[in-house]
Amino acid sequence: MSRKSDQASLFEGNEDQTEGAGVFAREIALEIVESVLQRKQALDHVLEQSEGLKKLAPRDRAFVRMLVATTIRRLGQINDLIDKALEKEAPKNTKLYNILRLGVAQIAFMDVPDHAAVDTAVQLAENCRLSGQKNFVNGLLRTIARVGREWKERQDEGQLNMPAWLKEQWGQDYGLAVMAEIAKANLSEAPLDITIKDEGERTYWANALKATELPNGSLRRISGGAVHDLSGFTEGQWWVQDASAALPVKLFGDVSGQIVYDLCAAPGGKTMQLAALGAQVVALDRSAQRLKRLEQNLSRMRLAHKVDVQVGDAASWKPSEPAAMILLDAPCSATGTVRRHPDVLHLKTPRDVERLSHIQGEILDNAFANLMVGGVLIYCTCSLQKEEGEGQVEAFLARTPTAERLPILAPEIGDWDEIVTEQGDVRVLPFHQAAKGGMDGFYIARLTKLT
Repeated sequence: MSRKSDQASLFEGNEDQTEGAGVFAREIALEIVESVLQRKQALDHVLEQSEGLKKLAPRDRAFVRMLVATTIRRLGQINDLIDKALEKEAPKNTKLYNILRLGVAQIAFMDVPDHAAVDTAVQLAENCRLSGQKNFVNGLLRTIARVGREWKERQDEGQLNMPAWLKEQWGQDYGLAVMAEIAKANLSEAPLDITIKDEGERTYWANALKATELPNGSLRRISGGAVHDLSGFTEGQWWVQDASAALPVKLFGDVSGQIVYDLCAAPGGKTMQLAALGAQVVALDRSAQRLKRLEQNLSRMRLAHKVDVQVGDAASWKPSEPAAMILLDAPCSATGTVRRHPDVLHLKTPRDVERLSHIQGEILDNAFANLMVGGVLIYCTCSLQKEEGEGQVEAFLARTPTAERLPILAPEIGDWDEIVTEQGDVRVLPFHQAAKGGMDGFYIARLTKLT
Protein backbone atom coordinates (compact mmCIF):
# COMPACT_ATOMS: atom_id res chain seq x y z
CA MET A 1 0.00 0.00 0.00
CA SER A 2 1.38 3.44 -0.88
CA ARG A 3 1.92 6.06 1.77
CA LYS A 4 -0.92 8.09 0.30
CA SER A 5 -3.16 5.05 0.60
CA ASP A 6 -2.10 4.67 4.21
CA GLN A 7 -3.18 8.25 4.81
CA ALA A 8 -6.48 7.59 3.10
CA SER A 9 -7.24 4.66 5.39
CA LEU A 10 -6.28 6.78 8.39
CA PHE A 11 -8.60 9.66 7.60
CA GLU A 12 -11.46 7.84 5.87
CA GLY A 13 -14.59 7.96 7.93
CA ASN A 14 -13.29 10.71 10.20
CA GLU A 15 -16.38 12.75 9.38
CA ASP A 16 -18.68 9.82 10.25
CA GLN A 17 -18.33 10.99 13.83
CA THR A 18 -20.44 13.88 15.07
CA GLU A 19 -19.94 17.16 13.27
CA GLY A 20 -18.74 18.66 16.52
CA ALA A 21 -15.96 16.11 16.88
CA GLY A 22 -14.64 16.88 13.39
CA VAL A 23 -14.64 20.60 14.03
CA PHE A 24 -13.11 20.18 17.50
CA ALA A 25 -10.15 18.34 16.01
CA ARG A 26 -9.63 21.20 13.58
CA GLU A 27 -9.91 23.74 16.40
CA ILE A 28 -6.99 21.97 18.07
CA ALA A 29 -5.08 22.02 14.78
CA LEU A 30 -5.75 25.77 14.48
CA GLU A 31 -4.42 26.40 18.00
CA ILE A 32 -1.25 24.44 17.24
CA VAL A 33 -0.62 26.18 13.90
CA GLU A 34 -1.06 29.59 15.53
CA SER A 35 1.34 28.65 18.33
CA VAL A 36 4.01 27.77 15.76
CA LEU A 37 3.50 30.47 13.13
CA GLN A 38 2.39 33.42 15.26
CA ARG A 39 3.89 32.68 18.67
CA LYS A 40 7.05 31.02 17.26
CA GLN A 41 6.89 27.97 19.53
CA ALA A 42 8.53 24.68 18.56
CA LEU A 43 6.04 22.21 17.13
CA ASP A 44 7.19 19.28 19.27
CA HIS A 45 6.73 21.37 22.41
CA VAL A 46 3.26 22.53 21.38
CA LEU A 47 2.14 19.00 20.53
CA GLU A 48 3.42 17.72 23.86
CA GLN A 49 1.72 20.50 25.85
CA SER A 50 -1.62 20.55 23.99
CA GLU A 51 -4.36 19.51 26.40
CA GLY A 52 -6.91 19.51 23.58
CA LEU A 53 -4.85 17.03 21.59
CA LYS A 54 -4.77 14.65 24.55
CA LYS A 55 -8.58 14.63 24.69
CA LEU A 56 -8.94 13.38 21.12
CA ALA A 57 -9.38 9.77 20.07
CA PRO A 58 -6.18 8.22 18.64
CA ARG A 59 -7.41 8.50 15.03
CA ASP A 60 -8.30 12.17 15.44
CA ARG A 61 -4.98 12.82 17.16
CA ALA A 62 -3.16 11.34 14.17
CA PHE A 63 -5.31 13.44 11.84
CA VAL A 64 -4.46 16.65 13.70
CA ARG A 65 -0.75 15.87 13.66
CA MET A 66 -0.84 15.19 9.93
CA LEU A 67 -2.92 18.30 9.21
CA VAL A 68 -0.61 20.55 11.21
CA ALA A 69 2.58 19.09 9.72
CA THR A 70 1.19 19.32 6.18
CA THR A 71 0.08 22.93 6.66
CA ILE A 72 3.46 23.99 8.03
CA ARG A 73 5.50 21.96 5.53
CA ARG A 74 3.51 23.16 2.51
CA LEU A 75 2.87 26.70 3.75
CA GLY A 76 4.42 28.42 0.74
CA GLN A 77 2.29 26.45 -1.73
CA ILE A 78 -0.83 26.93 0.41
CA ASN A 79 -0.31 30.69 0.58
CA ASP A 80 0.21 30.78 -3.18
CA LEU A 81 -3.04 28.90 -3.80
CA ILE A 82 -4.92 31.25 -1.50
CA ASP A 83 -3.46 34.26 -3.33
CA LYS A 84 -4.63 32.84 -6.66
CA ALA A 85 -8.15 32.26 -5.35
CA LEU A 86 -8.51 35.69 -3.74
CA GLU A 87 -10.43 38.41 -5.49
CA LYS A 88 -9.03 40.93 -3.02
CA GLU A 89 -5.96 41.25 -0.79
CA ALA A 90 -5.11 38.51 1.68
CA PRO A 91 -6.99 38.67 5.01
CA LYS A 92 -5.20 40.63 7.71
CA ASN A 93 -6.85 38.57 10.45
CA THR A 94 -4.28 35.81 11.12
CA LYS A 95 -6.86 33.44 12.61
CA LEU A 96 -8.97 33.71 9.45
CA TYR A 97 -5.89 33.20 7.28
CA ASN A 98 -4.94 30.08 9.26
CA ILE A 99 -8.45 28.66 8.92
CA LEU A 100 -8.08 29.03 5.16
CA ARG A 101 -4.64 27.43 5.28
CA LEU A 102 -5.98 24.39 7.13
CA GLY A 103 -8.81 24.06 4.62
CA VAL A 104 -6.48 24.31 1.62
CA ALA A 105 -4.07 21.78 3.17
CA GLN A 106 -6.89 19.23 3.41
CA ILE A 107 -8.20 19.84 -0.10
CA ALA A 108 -4.90 20.08 -1.97
CA PHE A 109 -2.57 17.81 -0.03
CA MET A 110 -4.58 15.32 2.03
CA ASP A 111 -7.15 12.64 1.34
CA VAL A 112 -10.01 14.52 2.99
CA PRO A 113 -13.33 14.88 1.11
CA ASP A 114 -13.72 18.41 -0.24
CA HIS A 115 -17.11 18.91 1.37
CA ALA A 116 -15.70 17.93 4.80
CA ALA A 117 -12.79 20.35 4.47
CA VAL A 118 -15.06 23.21 3.38
CA ASP A 119 -17.90 22.61 5.82
CA THR A 120 -15.68 22.24 8.87
CA ALA A 121 -13.69 25.35 7.91
CA VAL A 122 -16.93 27.37 7.72
CA GLN A 123 -18.02 26.00 11.10
CA LEU A 124 -14.57 26.76 12.49
CA ALA A 125 -14.88 30.37 11.37
CA GLU A 126 -18.21 30.65 13.15
CA ASN A 127 -16.81 29.08 16.33
CA CYS A 128 -13.96 31.61 16.23
CA ARG A 129 -16.45 34.51 16.13
CA LEU A 130 -15.82 35.13 12.45
CA SER A 131 -19.40 34.52 11.34
CA GLY A 132 -19.22 37.50 9.01
CA GLN A 133 -16.50 35.69 7.05
CA LYS A 134 -18.35 32.38 6.57
CA ASN A 135 -19.34 33.13 2.97
CA PHE A 136 -15.80 34.26 2.20
CA VAL A 137 -14.31 31.03 3.63
CA ASN A 138 -16.90 28.92 1.81
CA GLY A 139 -16.35 30.65 -1.52
CA LEU A 140 -12.55 30.59 -1.45
CA LEU A 141 -12.30 26.95 -0.43
CA ARG A 142 -14.86 25.89 -3.04
CA THR A 143 -12.70 27.65 -5.63
CA ILE A 144 -9.69 25.68 -4.38
CA ALA A 145 -11.70 22.46 -4.51
CA ARG A 146 -12.66 23.23 -8.10
CA VAL A 147 -9.35 24.40 -9.60
CA GLY A 148 -6.74 24.27 -6.82
CA ARG A 149 -5.32 20.89 -7.76
CA GLU A 150 -4.75 22.11 -11.32
CA TRP A 151 -2.94 25.18 -9.98
CA LYS A 152 -0.89 22.97 -7.68
CA GLU A 153 0.44 20.95 -10.61
CA ARG A 154 2.04 24.11 -12.01
CA GLN A 155 3.70 25.18 -8.76
CA ASP A 156 7.45 24.95 -8.10
CA GLU A 157 7.04 23.26 -4.73
CA GLY A 158 10.69 23.43 -3.71
CA GLN A 159 10.98 27.14 -4.41
CA LEU A 160 7.68 28.08 -2.78
CA ASN A 161 8.09 26.21 0.50
CA MET A 162 11.69 27.06 1.37
CA PRO A 163 12.57 30.42 3.01
CA ALA A 164 14.65 32.70 0.78
CA TRP A 165 17.58 32.83 3.22
CA LEU A 166 17.88 29.05 3.31
CA LYS A 167 17.74 28.73 -0.46
CA GLU A 168 20.43 31.40 -0.73
CA GLN A 169 22.73 29.70 1.80
CA TRP A 170 22.22 26.23 0.34
CA GLY A 171 22.85 27.61 -3.12
CA GLN A 172 26.14 29.11 -1.95
CA ASP A 173 27.15 25.97 -0.03
CA TYR A 174 26.13 23.28 -2.52
CA GLY A 175 25.24 24.93 -5.84
CA LEU A 176 21.78 25.58 -7.29
CA ALA A 177 21.16 22.05 -8.57
CA VAL A 178 21.83 20.41 -5.19
CA MET A 179 19.90 23.17 -3.42
CA ALA A 180 16.85 22.31 -5.53
CA GLU A 181 17.20 18.61 -4.68
CA ILE A 182 17.44 19.42 -0.97
CA ALA A 183 14.36 21.64 -1.13
CA LYS A 184 12.33 18.95 -2.87
CA ALA A 185 13.48 16.16 -0.54
CA ASN A 186 12.52 18.23 2.50
CA LEU A 187 8.87 18.09 1.46
CA SER A 188 8.65 14.35 2.12
CA GLU A 189 7.49 13.02 5.46
CA ALA A 190 10.34 11.24 7.21
CA PRO A 191 10.05 7.49 7.80
CA LEU A 192 10.60 5.86 11.19
CA ASP A 193 14.23 4.86 11.83
CA ILE A 194 15.12 2.43 14.59
CA THR A 195 18.31 1.43 16.42
CA ILE A 196 18.37 -2.08 17.91
CA LYS A 197 19.79 -2.56 21.40
CA ASP A 198 21.34 -5.95 20.57
CA GLU A 199 22.86 -5.81 17.10
CA GLY A 200 22.76 -9.60 16.93
CA GLU A 201 18.95 -9.39 16.84
CA ARG A 202 18.76 -6.95 13.95
CA THR A 203 17.41 -9.49 11.45
CA TYR A 204 14.76 -10.67 13.91
CA TRP A 205 13.52 -7.14 14.54
CA ALA A 206 13.65 -6.23 10.87
CA ASN A 207 11.16 -9.04 10.26
CA ALA A 208 9.07 -8.36 13.35
CA LEU A 209 8.73 -4.65 12.58
CA LYS A 210 8.42 -5.12 8.80
CA ALA A 211 11.42 -2.85 8.40
CA THR A 212 14.24 -2.60 5.87
CA GLU A 213 17.91 -2.34 6.77
CA LEU A 214 19.93 0.71 5.73
CA PRO A 215 23.68 0.66 4.91
CA ASN A 216 24.61 1.80 8.42
CA GLY A 217 22.54 -0.94 10.11
CA SER A 218 19.55 1.21 11.10
CA LEU A 219 16.10 -0.30 10.53
CA ARG A 220 13.49 1.71 8.66
CA ARG A 221 9.74 1.41 8.41
CA ILE A 222 7.12 3.74 6.99
CA SER A 223 5.74 6.02 9.70
CA GLY A 224 2.24 5.32 10.91
CA GLY A 225 0.62 4.30 14.16
CA ALA A 226 1.82 4.91 17.70
CA VAL A 227 5.46 3.97 18.31
CA HIS A 228 4.58 2.74 21.80
CA ASP A 229 2.29 0.10 20.31
CA LEU A 230 5.01 -1.51 18.20
CA SER A 231 6.49 -4.80 19.33
CA GLY A 232 9.63 -4.45 21.43
CA PHE A 233 9.41 -0.74 22.25
CA THR A 234 8.02 -0.94 25.78
CA GLU A 235 10.26 -3.94 26.48
CA GLY A 236 13.35 -1.87 25.70
CA GLN A 237 14.55 -3.76 22.62
CA TRP A 238 15.00 -0.67 20.42
CA TRP A 239 14.60 3.09 20.26
CA VAL A 240 13.73 5.64 17.61
CA GLN A 241 16.81 7.33 16.12
CA ASP A 242 17.28 8.83 12.70
CA ALA A 243 19.73 6.82 10.60
CA SER A 244 21.99 9.85 10.11
CA ALA A 245 22.20 10.43 13.86
CA ALA A 246 23.19 6.79 14.37
CA LEU A 247 26.41 7.21 12.34
CA PRO A 248 28.77 9.13 14.71
CA VAL A 249 29.01 6.47 17.42
CA LYS A 250 30.25 3.90 14.89
CA LEU A 251 33.29 6.08 14.18
CA PHE A 252 34.88 5.44 17.59
CA GLY A 253 35.43 1.79 16.76
CA ASP A 254 35.28 -0.59 19.72
CA VAL A 255 34.02 1.27 22.79
CA SER A 256 33.47 -1.75 25.05
CA GLY A 257 34.81 -0.97 28.51
CA GLN A 258 35.83 2.56 27.48
CA ILE A 259 34.75 5.81 29.14
CA VAL A 260 33.06 8.03 26.56
CA TYR A 261 31.91 11.58 27.22
CA ASP A 262 28.70 12.45 25.38
CA LEU A 263 28.38 16.24 25.38
CA CYS A 264 25.00 17.92 24.71
CA ALA A 265 23.62 14.39 25.15
CA ALA A 266 19.83 14.80 25.51
CA PRO A 267 17.51 13.22 24.46
CA GLY A 268 20.01 10.36 24.48
CA GLY A 269 19.97 8.34 21.25
CA LYS A 270 23.77 8.32 21.00
CA THR A 271 24.12 7.80 24.74
CA MET A 272 22.06 4.62 24.45
CA GLN A 273 24.07 3.49 21.44
CA LEU A 274 27.32 3.85 23.35
CA ALA A 275 25.94 2.11 26.44
CA ALA A 276 24.48 -0.74 24.39
CA LEU A 277 27.93 -1.26 22.84
CA GLY A 278 29.48 -1.65 26.27
CA ALA A 279 30.85 1.84 26.98
CA GLN A 280 30.68 3.59 30.32
CA VAL A 281 29.10 6.89 29.33
CA VAL A 282 29.17 10.30 30.96
CA ALA A 283 26.14 12.09 29.48
CA LEU A 284 26.32 15.86 29.92
CA ASP A 285 23.64 18.41 29.02
CA ARG A 286 22.88 21.88 30.32
CA SER A 287 19.10 21.22 30.38
CA ALA A 288 17.94 19.29 33.43
CA GLN A 289 14.50 18.98 31.85
CA ARG A 290 15.87 17.36 28.70
CA LEU A 291 18.00 15.04 30.81
CA LYS A 292 14.85 13.75 32.51
CA ARG A 293 13.73 12.38 29.16
CA LEU A 294 17.18 10.86 28.63
CA GLU A 295 16.93 9.13 32.01
CA GLN A 296 13.46 7.82 31.13
CA ASN A 297 14.83 6.41 27.88
CA LEU A 298 17.76 4.79 29.69
CA SER A 299 15.39 3.23 32.22
CA ARG A 300 13.16 1.76 29.51
CA MET A 301 16.21 0.35 27.73
CA ARG A 302 17.67 -0.95 31.03
CA LEU A 303 20.93 0.88 30.35
CA ALA A 304 20.90 3.36 33.24
CA HIS A 305 23.66 1.49 35.11
CA LYS A 306 26.07 2.25 32.27
CA VAL A 307 25.50 6.01 32.21
CA ASP A 308 26.47 8.83 34.55
CA VAL A 309 24.02 11.64 33.80
CA GLN A 310 25.32 15.12 34.62
CA VAL A 311 23.85 18.60 34.29
CA GLY A 312 26.48 20.99 32.96
CA ASP A 313 27.53 23.42 30.27
CA ALA A 314 29.74 21.79 27.64
CA ALA A 315 31.44 25.14 27.00
CA SER A 316 32.94 25.13 30.52
CA TRP A 317 32.88 21.40 31.39
CA LYS A 318 36.09 19.88 32.73
CA PRO A 319 36.57 16.18 33.56
CA SER A 320 38.82 15.00 36.39
CA GLU A 321 41.37 13.79 33.82
CA PRO A 322 41.78 14.12 30.02
CA ALA A 323 39.26 12.10 28.05
CA ALA A 324 40.10 9.41 25.50
CA MET A 325 36.78 9.64 23.67
CA ILE A 326 34.45 12.63 23.34
CA LEU A 327 31.26 12.84 21.30
CA LEU A 328 30.06 16.39 20.65
CA ASP A 329 26.65 16.61 18.99
CA ALA A 330 26.67 20.38 19.06
CA PRO A 331 23.55 22.56 19.41
CA CYS A 332 22.66 23.78 15.93
CA SER A 333 19.96 25.25 13.70
CA ALA A 334 18.65 21.71 12.92
CA THR A 335 18.06 22.60 9.27
CA GLY A 336 18.85 18.99 8.39
CA THR A 337 15.72 17.81 10.22
CA VAL A 338 13.08 19.70 8.23
CA ARG A 339 11.37 16.49 7.12
CA ARG A 340 10.68 15.63 10.77
CA HIS A 341 10.41 19.18 12.06
CA PRO A 342 8.89 21.41 9.35
CA ASP A 343 8.56 24.23 11.88
CA VAL A 344 12.33 24.77 11.53
CA LEU A 345 11.54 26.50 8.22
CA HIS A 346 9.54 29.16 10.07
CA LEU A 347 11.35 29.41 13.40
CA LYS A 348 15.03 29.64 12.43
CA THR A 349 16.77 32.69 10.99
CA PRO A 350 20.28 33.58 9.76
CA ARG A 351 20.85 35.20 13.15
CA ASP A 352 20.25 31.82 14.82
CA VAL A 353 22.91 30.22 12.63
CA GLU A 354 25.38 32.98 13.49
CA ARG A 355 24.65 32.73 17.22
CA LEU A 356 24.83 28.94 17.28
CA SER A 357 28.02 28.91 15.24
CA HIS A 358 29.68 30.99 17.94
CA ILE A 359 28.45 28.59 20.65
CA GLN A 360 29.66 25.58 18.64
CA GLY A 361 33.14 27.08 18.42
CA GLU A 362 33.30 27.65 22.18
CA ILE A 363 32.16 24.10 22.97
CA LEU A 364 34.49 22.55 20.40
CA ASP A 365 37.48 24.44 21.78
CA ASN A 366 36.66 23.36 25.34
CA ALA A 367 36.03 19.75 24.37
CA PHE A 368 39.38 19.55 22.58
CA ALA A 369 41.16 21.13 25.55
CA ASN A 370 39.90 18.21 27.65
CA LEU A 371 40.91 15.51 25.13
CA MET A 372 43.99 13.43 25.87
CA VAL A 373 46.86 13.23 23.38
CA GLY A 374 45.90 10.57 20.83
CA GLY A 375 42.26 10.69 21.90
CA VAL A 376 39.29 10.87 19.53
CA LEU A 377 36.81 13.75 19.34
CA ILE A 378 33.80 13.38 17.07
CA TYR A 379 32.04 16.61 16.18
CA CYS A 380 28.61 16.46 14.53
CA THR A 381 25.53 18.54 13.83
CA CYS A 382 22.11 17.92 12.27
CA SER A 383 22.47 21.10 10.23
CA LEU A 384 22.77 21.56 6.47
CA GLN A 385 24.55 24.88 6.99
CA LYS A 386 28.26 24.49 6.22
CA GLU A 387 28.94 27.34 8.62
CA GLU A 388 27.93 24.92 11.39
CA GLY A 389 29.72 21.92 9.88
CA GLU A 390 32.58 22.01 7.39
CA GLY A 391 33.29 25.69 8.03
CA GLN A 392 33.28 25.20 11.80
CA VAL A 393 35.82 22.37 11.64
CA GLU A 394 38.09 24.11 9.11
CA ALA A 395 38.17 27.22 11.31
CA PHE A 396 38.95 25.05 14.36
CA LEU A 397 41.81 23.26 12.60
CA ALA A 398 43.21 26.59 11.40
CA ARG A 399 43.39 27.98 14.95
CA THR A 400 44.43 24.73 16.66
CA PRO A 401 47.85 23.47 15.46
CA THR A 402 47.73 20.47 17.81
CA ALA A 403 44.53 19.18 16.17
CA GLU A 404 44.32 16.86 13.18
CA ARG A 405 41.48 15.35 11.21
CA LEU A 406 41.17 11.55 11.28
CA PRO A 407 39.61 10.78 7.87
CA ILE A 408 36.45 8.68 7.93
CA LEU A 409 36.48 5.67 5.61
CA ALA A 410 33.46 4.24 3.81
CA PRO A 411 33.83 0.71 5.32
CA GLU A 412 33.27 2.23 8.77
CA ILE A 413 29.76 3.25 7.76
CA GLY A 414 28.61 0.26 5.75
CA ASP A 415 30.58 1.12 2.59
CA TRP A 416 28.33 4.13 2.10
CA ASP A 417 30.91 6.11 0.12
CA GLU A 418 28.38 8.62 -1.26
CA ILE A 419 28.43 10.58 2.00
CA VAL A 420 32.21 10.65 2.60
CA THR A 421 33.74 13.96 1.50
CA GLU A 422 37.15 14.52 -0.11
CA GLN A 423 38.40 15.79 3.24
CA GLY A 424 37.33 12.59 4.99
CA ASP A 425 34.27 13.96 6.77
CA VAL A 426 30.67 12.78 6.45
CA ARG A 427 28.03 14.98 4.82
CA VAL A 428 24.54 13.47 4.53
CA LEU A 429 21.94 15.30 2.42
CA PRO A 430 18.15 14.81 2.58
CA PHE A 431 17.95 13.21 -0.87
CA HIS A 432 20.53 10.53 -0.08
CA GLN A 433 18.93 7.07 0.02
CA ALA A 434 15.93 8.62 -1.72
CA ALA A 435 14.64 5.26 -2.93
CA LYS A 436 14.41 4.15 0.70
CA GLY A 437 12.85 7.33 2.03
CA GLY A 438 15.67 9.88 2.23
CA MET A 439 17.78 10.98 5.19
CA ASP A 440 18.12 13.77 7.71
CA GLY A 441 20.87 16.24 6.80
CA PHE A 442 23.95 15.64 8.94
CA TYR A 443 27.65 16.49 9.24
CA ILE A 444 30.39 14.54 11.07
CA ALA A 445 34.13 15.14 11.52
CA ARG A 446 36.61 13.02 13.51
CA LEU A 447 39.52 14.75 15.20
CA THR A 448 42.52 13.83 17.32
CA LYS A 449 45.14 15.64 19.44
CA LEU A 450 48.76 15.40 18.30
CA THR A 451 50.56 16.83 21.34
